[in-house]
Amino acid sequence: MKIHLLDADLHFPPVEVAEEHGLLAVGGDLSPARLLAAYEHGAFPWFMEGDPILWWAPAERAVLPAEGLKVSKSMRNELNRNRYRVTLDRAFERVIRGCQSAPRDGGGTWISEDIVRAYISLHELGVAHSVEAWEGDQLAGGLYGVSLGRMFFGESMFSTSTNASKVAFVKFVRWLSFRGFGPVDCQIMNDHLASLGVQSWPREDFQIKLEHFLYKAPTLKGNWTAFEDELAAHG
Repeated sequence: MKIHLLDADLHFPPVEVAEEHGLLAVGGDLSPARLLAAYEHGAFPWFMEGDPILWWAPAERAVLPAEGLKVSKSMRNELNRNRYRVTLDRAFERVIRGCQSAPRDGGGTWISEDIVRAYISLHELGVAHSVEAWEGDQLAGGLYGVSLGRMFFGESMFSTSTNASKVAFVKFVRWLSFRGFGPVDCQIMNDHLASLGVQSWPREDFQIKLEHFLYKAPTLKGNWTAFEDELAAHG
C-alpha cells in the first residue's frame, strides 16, 4: 500500500486509506496549523526521536465514552484521601517534560524536543492543556492534551507518586463531562487505560463522534486555570 507523503499543503488523505497498522501519512511538520488539521481530521503524530514524522489513524481507537469512566473501590478510597491537589494549566511544560522522561517499555521516547516545542506552541495558543496533581508543593503527576470544540485528545500522562496521574485523570474527565465534552480520545489502548474504562472503538465510530463534538460548541481557548473552581466542584 502506498503511504501518503505530506508536503507544504495541510491536506491529509482520508483516514480510511491508512495501512493495516494505522499509518496514514509521513512527513510534513509539527506546526500548529498542521497539528490542528490532523486532530480535526482524526489523525495524530507518533514517532520515535530521529525518525520521520509519522501520522496515524488506527482502525481501532482507544476512546473513553463521555459517561464510561470506571472508578474502582481502591481508586475511590484514593480520591477520598485527598492526597493530591489537582490543577489546570499551571505547569504545562513541567507536565510534558514529566511525560517525556517517564520510563517506557523498551526505552526511548516519542516525546522529542520537537514535540515538546510544538505542544508548548499549542498551549500558548490556548488549545493544549495540562492537568497537574500536586502532593504538597511537589508535582506528583499529570497529563496533557489538545482541546478543540468539545473534544479532548489525550496525549500522555506520568506519575512520580502512586495514583497521581489517575487521580488527575478521573477528576479531569468528570469535569469534561460537566462541561459537555464528548468521548476522550486516548489514541492507543493499554492496560492502564482499560482499567479506567477506555474502550476500543472502530475508526468509523470514532470519526462520527469526532465530527459531532468538534462542532458542538466553540473551543474553550485560553488558560483553563480559571476553571479550577468547577474542577473542584465536579471533579
